[in-house]
Amino acid sequence: MRTRRILPATPAPTRRALLGAVGGTSAALLLAACGTDTSDRYASGDAGYISGDGVATEIPAANRGEPLEFSGTSYDDEDIASADLRGEVLVLNVWYASCPPCRKEAPDLQEIHEEYLDQGVAFLGVNVRDAAGPAQAFEESYGITYPSLPDPDAEIMYSLRGQVAPNAVPSTLVIDREGRVAARISGAADPSVLRAMIDTVVAE
Repeated sequence: MRTRRILPATPAPTRRALLGAVGGTSAALLLAACGTDTSDRYASGDAGYISGDGVATEIPAANRGEPLEFSGTSYDDEDIASADLRGEVLVLNVWYASCPPCRKEAPDLQEIHEEYLDQGVAFLGVNVRDAAGPAQAFEESYGITYPSLPDPDAEIMYSLRGQVAPNAVPSTLVIDREGRVAARISGAADPSVLRAMIDTVVAE
């Protein structure tokens, strides 16, 4: 039986604290450093990333924080801003190409994207590591048709502070029509859990 944890939004850390955690503004440096962590959050046999803990959290509308504000240019040179997506339910996935659980969940994310395309649900990736070549090769390999924003300097990750742990990749957010985080999954998304989260927000 699926269990949902419903928690209030937590206070966001300061910019100084976040930048201290990532060792500067480079997400690439952060992810490289993850290879030295011997935490049991590592997936067995896979080095170079820290997987999420698998916790799925839904946030009641009354407890949601302020709308997220971020923008960037996709690998296909499309300018995308969170403000332009207001009025749609947004599924935001944080990933990079050599992350094993990112590869595992990619086909499921594309399938769910196609299922909800006609229900006003947009999908968007945030890539914390890759240049255009590896990112687009990943998208082609897994048939990903929704865009991703490169975030090599952790500017988007900073805007997601308090919502996504900077060293938990992949992570997925479901964002309501007002731009507020309504649900999150830390780690590879379970398709049935993600669908249920999207359904809840679509029905609001």
